[in-house]
Amino acid sequence: MKKIFALLFAILMANQIFAQTENYKATVDQFQTKYNSGKYDEIFNSFSTEMKQALPLESTKEFLTSLKSQVGKIENKEFVKYEKETYASYKTKFEKAILSVNISLNENSQINGLFVKPFEESATSEAKNTINALSKYPKEIAQIIYSKSKDFPNNTQLSIAVIKNGKTNYYGIIKENDSIKSIENQSKVFEIGSITKVFTSTVLASLVEDKKIKLADHVNNYYLFTFKDNINISFESLANHTSGLPRLPENLDLSNESNPYKNYSKKELEDYLKNTLKLDNKPSKSYAYSNLGAGLLGYTLGLSQKTSFQELLKKRIFDKYKMTNSFTNSQNLEEKLVKGLNTNGETIANWDFDVLFGGGGILSTTEDLAKFATAQFNPKNKELALTRILTFDISEKMKIGLGWHILKSENVRNLFWHNGGTAGYSSSMTVNTDNKTAVIILSNVSAFNPKMENIDPLCFELIREMDKN
Repeated sequence: MKKIFALLFAILMANQIFAQTENYKATVDQFQTKYNSGKYDEIFNSFSTEMKQALPLESTKEFLTSLKSQVGKIENKEFVKYEKETYASYKTKFEKAILSVNISLNENSQINGLFVKPFEESATSEAKNTINALSKYPKEIAQIIYSKSKDFPNNTQLSIAVIKNGKTNYYGIIKENDSIKSIENQSKVFEIGSITKVFTSTVLASLVEDKKIKLADHVNNYYLFTFKDNINISFESLANHTSGLPRLPENLDLSNESNPYKNYSKKELEDYLKNTLKLDNKPSKSYAYSNLGAGLLGYTLGLSQKTSFQELLKKRIFDKYKMTNSFTNSQNLEEKLVKGLNTNGETIANWDFDVLFGGGGILSTTEDLAKFATAQFNPKNKELALTRILTFDISEKMKIGLGWHILKSENVRNLFWHNGGTAGYSSSMTVNTDNKTAVIILSNVSAFNPKMENIDPLCFELIREMDKN
């Protein structure tokens, strides 16, 4: 990007704006048309005499050619303001960047000034945009949401649930034509990614409470073969990522980037456990996050009860907490489903899970997850309480229970947190059982989009806002 601005030539005459607004609009529209079609000589012909002398034809062509090669064609533009009564400034969306295109005209409506630079939203403008876009939401909430979501791709949706004082409020946004708007989407379905792991551990906890399994039991007991090198793995170590298993199995074919888990079945898992299994760390001695471990946990829980893990999940969690819009696959969801977006903001197919479902296969809504979060506040839900009991110290600021990561907040209270990410979605969920507050965020921002890093901070900022009073 630096190369573009090094090549720019700016000449802004110190005269007043003589032309009317209509003249500027017509000139800028013509500039866009001629720029996109590569008619740079015609742009040069619209320059004033002084501008032509300052920026000769060959220099004009070189500059515009370089600009297009790096940021692409102009897709749309939006008038921002007149600067110092000298030139008009336009927020201009190119294919690869958003820039500020600034043009001044002389009294004959000829271009006598042209300057392009990175677009910067002024604090005043941003605040105004926030108020206009999310005026139905409380000011503090709107500002937090807007600041963290304004740079997401077009067609992005965020569905947010905020729980406080026994009440759940929903805040939905959608970005269209580079503008943030409010939307009711709390009943819309998103992939929740690795938040699934909390549910997988909750199924384990429910079986423990029913005395069907012990946390210290080995999953090996439910397989008809010996694991490689006689390695034994406990249920608890899978739920708190201390099993020593790698993040992913070596025989997982990642060449299918759009759906990497779809074809990893019982056959591949059993082959891995019999012939390839190798621990990266000593069991129960260190924490190492493992999608394989969570997947193995879910699959084994199904074996232990002679059913599928998906059926266990439905009966023991979804049905109990009336999560009627939570699903184990994306089939037949139709209009309920918010389509996932890739890193370029283009629609992408949903992920499908087989044997490793327990690591990230659930689809749900903020309405349903709010029910699950609220249930955490009821001590009668013993299986939920069990998942929040500390099982391992990861660091001074992070512990882990069963599935839940336990964070120390600014006021030293425990925050129970997990996030999730797939090719088309990102999510975050945190619960404060002391204050009985919670925040859930579901989005169709790709886990591979750099801006997805705003999802967790948004979640934490909102929970801090809830915990202020």
